Amino acid sequence: FNSLLLRRECCSFSNGEYVKAGLAELEHWCYNATDEYAGSSWDELKHIRQAIGFLVIHQKPKKTLDEISHELCPVLSIQQLYRISTMYWDDKYGTHSVSPDVIANMRVLMTEDSNNAVSNSFLLDDDSSIPFSVDDLSKSMERIEIGDVEPPPLIRENSGFSFLLPCSD
Repeated sequence: FNSLLLRRECCSFSNGEYVKAGLAELEHWCYNATDEYAGSSWDELKHIRQAIGFLVIHQKPKKTLDEISHELCPVLSIQQLYRISTMYWDDKYGTHSVSPDVIANMRVLMTEDSNNAVSNSFLLDDDSSIPFSVDDLSKSMERIEIGDVEPPPLIRENSGFSFLLPCSD
């Protein structure tokens, strides 16, 4: 999500289509996986899902700020919507982003927000949704001694992998 907000080449129509296809595969996996594996993964992707929805929606100039901020992208902040709207470019059909009136309304709202001490940052915290550390993961894994693992037959039979085999004294 942050890459999308930081790099203009990520805010194109064709990139939106590409990421949308990847999200469809992830959604399919989340749907078929149990909660033990998928958990709230799909919900955690709501920011990128909504941003991509904005990139690929047709007739952006006809959309009102209310439609964009309440129906299409309710999770995204005005700063995030402004950033995506102003960086968007259609490399496939040559269509335009939202109307100049919508951009102007976003600017007004961002000015009001800055007066009310709302955060000006449009980026998401990198670790805001990760409830565990890498150390927690490594401690939960079973320790394996490599010497106790029997190599597969293809490796045992191929002399090029002899260095992986246990030394015979």
